[in-house]
Amino acid sequence: MPPTRLIATGLALLSLTGCGRLSEIGRPPDLTPAAASDEARAMTTYGLGEDLPQQAARADTPSLWTGARGSLLGDRRAMQRGDILTVVIEIDDRAAISNSTGRSRSGSEEMGISALFGLPEAAQESLPEGADLQPGVQTNSSSSFNGDGSVQRNEQLELKVAATVTRVMPNGVLAIEGLQEVRVNYELRELLVSGFVRPEDITRQNEITYDKIASARISYGGRGQISDMQQPRYGQQAADAVLPF
Repeated sequence: MPPTRLIATGLALLSLTGCGRLSEIGRPPDLTPAAASDEARAMTTYGLGEDLPQQAARADTPSLWTGARGSLLGDRRAMQRGDILTVVIEIDDRAAISNSTGRSRSGSEEMGISALFGLPEAAQESLPEGADLQPGVQTNSSSSFNGDGSVQRNEQLELKVAATVTRVMPNGVLAIEGLQEVRVNYELRELLVSGFVRPEDITRQNEITYDKIASARISYGGRGQISDMQQPRYGQQAADAVLPF
């Protein structure tokens, strides 16, 4: 491909990637429609072989001791597709690693021929001025190495998000997914959580902590003017990925 055509193609791709930013000039970023989420589909549709949620049984006479989910003493924990539970995210991780390595080595070798049937004396006469066979061979070597490394990490995140049971696995484990979006002025903050939980790990308050979620995927980020200014331009990112220096 000619260089001019290659440059034109690159500029066209960069302009297309920038269209998303151009569409948000002068107005805040759009929220994701709630009706198009997996949570909404889980509440309105049911998978093959899954039963429809049963309505709370109505007793003929009022009673506080009924086991229906809507009663005072009923179990209201999420247990079927479309149910909602609260995920409690409290991450306070600290890690510190320090390594130090030191190594040194030195060696010296010397070999000389003082008397070998008079050969050194005979060879000495034919050597140039200043040359000597004592010692005949002499070597010296030394090496040293020092290495230091340290890693220090501190992460803290405290959030709560409502998640929906999107699927009941064959072994009874619940697949959950939750998406929360908060828009403040021109900045949109997004929180996404998904994974698999056991029904018995859900508390009576219908809550579960993040450390009991298998294959947990927790994402907290955002988009908007502030997030845009914290990222390098598309051209700079492309140049950093292509240039070898």
